Amino acid sequence: MAKTPAPAQPYRVLARKYRPTDFTGLIGQEALVRTLSNAFATGRIAHAFMLTGVRGVGKTTTARIIARALNCIGADGKNTQPTIQPCGVCEPCISISESRNVDVQEMDAASRTGIDDIREIIEGVRYAPVSARYKVYIIDEVHMLSKQAFNGLLKTLEEPPPHVKFVFATTEIRKVPVTVLSRCQRFDLRRIDSAELAAYLATLAEKEKVKIEEGALALIARAAEGSARDSLSLLDQAIAHGEGDMITADTVRRMLGLADRGRVLDIFEKLMGGKIAEALTDLGGLYDAGADPLAVMQDLLETTHFLTRLKVAPAAQGFFDGGSGEAKRAADLAAKLSVAALTRAWQILLKGLFEVRDATRPISACEMALIRLSYAAELPPTDKLVKDLLDGGAVPVPRGAAPAPSSSPRAPVASGGAMRAPQPQPEGAPSASIRNLEDMVALAAANNAPILRVALENYVHLVHLEPGRIEFRPHARAPRTLAGDLQQKLRDWTGERWAVSIASQGGAPTLAEQKQSAKTARFEAVAQEPMVRAVLDRFPGAEIVAVRDVVSEDIAPAMPESDSDS
Repeated sequence: MAKTPAPAQPYRVLARKYRPTDFTGLIGQEALVRTLSNAFATGRIAHAFMLTGVRGVGKTTTARIIARALNCIGADGKNTQPTIQPCGVCEPCISISESRNVDVQEMDAASRTGIDDIREIIEGVRYAPVSARYKVYIIDEVHMLSKQAFNGLLKTLEEPPPHVKFVFATTEIRKVPVTVLSRCQRFDLRRIDSAELAAYLATLAEKEKVKIEEGALALIARAAEGSARDSLSLLDQAIAHGEGDMITADTVRRMLGLADRGRVLDIFEKLMGGKIAEALTDLGGLYDAGADPLAVMQDLLETTHFLTRLKVAPAAQGFFDGGSGEAKRAADLAAKLSVAALTRAWQILLKGLFEVRDATRPISACEMALIRLSYAAELPPTDKLVKDLLDGGAVPVPRGAAPAPSSSPRAPVASGGAMRAPQPQPEGAPSASIRNLEDMVALAAANNAPILRVALENYVHLVHLEPGRIEFRPHARAPRTLAGDLQQKLRDWTGERWAVSIASQGGAPTLAEQKQSAKTARFEAVAQEPMVRAVLDRFPGAEIVAVRDVVSEDIAPAMPESDSDS
């Protein structure tokens, strides 16, 4: 009679199959392992641990290893102290690995966030462990707990019974209250280096008897962004996606929707050279081959970053493997480009990255970003543009020649005299010294009357002014008591009677309006200067925001003498 074949075991994904069971299996977390090893060796084991880091670096795995290390009794069952090297064969180790140990409870704070869930823990810590050495509470994604839950946990977390240990794991450490962090021993699990991750994947591929190229492993490691779990999931996918005996880099690239780095470098070189049509053709070829436009933009950004690093540090390593043909091409291209052009390309591509990510049709947004970059690459650097304008745009004045009439606007003439910087008048000055409205403003400033000074500048349309008499039209927003206040102040300051009368119409513009008109006229005059006009024409949409007088001993001898103020 034929024997019935045993049922096939269900497939376990690589991320679960090769989950580390002790600290020797953790990769890239040497600082954590060293600290815990010393703590276990000296008996200085904290009552609460906080594990933080990005997804897939081993937070939950580390929490379970700590639980086994605290409760391991050894293969012979005679171990009475925690050990940093759990045996993995004793009853506590096996039951914890299979998540059936009653003294090791693992809670997902993403689904159990309330105070009632924490109350169960608070009630449970009072009782001694049933079979293990310690009660261990593992709370994953602890930052998801509510404020009331955190507050309910504080007292127990600060002074737990000696038989209780807490292990928290979170990807959002900033959302955990400081009051909780201060009661825990914190460990930051870092991202795993791509080279270290690729070497780890190679050992697993060998155990699975899978042939895979080093380039394919490097692509998977880079795509995982430092996450061991992500890399194992991608390796699982690559094994299922592979065709033939060997998994090649092209296979992984097609699976991930990545672009060939050599072709990305071709696109970047053509863009910086102004060959936009050829660059768009290459982009279309990558897109038809399955490349994701967002991945292309990311690779272009990585290329720009790598080239910029080569400019400042020629021995830098990064996006292109050292010694490869692409790396040599990148070095040659970096030598031809300026840092200014590369930083401008970075800004354009970074903005385009977000546009591609949010666009309903990413390939169109990617093409528009590349077109922008190509046209911007043709713009000369700012320093060269200014130099060209100075050399060819402005009309030089020969040394010793008569100075050309200044095009800078003069200050407008106000009623009673030219607009100039008045000299403050001392208290008790005769009224004959007040020749214009500016003198009156200076007098108010010298006598510490800021409110009246502001009113004179903004609300007085001067009609007539002579010693002892002033006539003006008040602005619509002028205070009603302006005339009386002005009359009283002038009498106090000059010691003479002043006749202050109000007109219903006429009058010169206020001092504030005169200053604004002068500023506008000056801007218009400066805008007509040949060099400034050339800059405005070269950069549509640019505008003049300020005009300043520059006085320098270095440039003064090279400038023609002029009484202009600009």
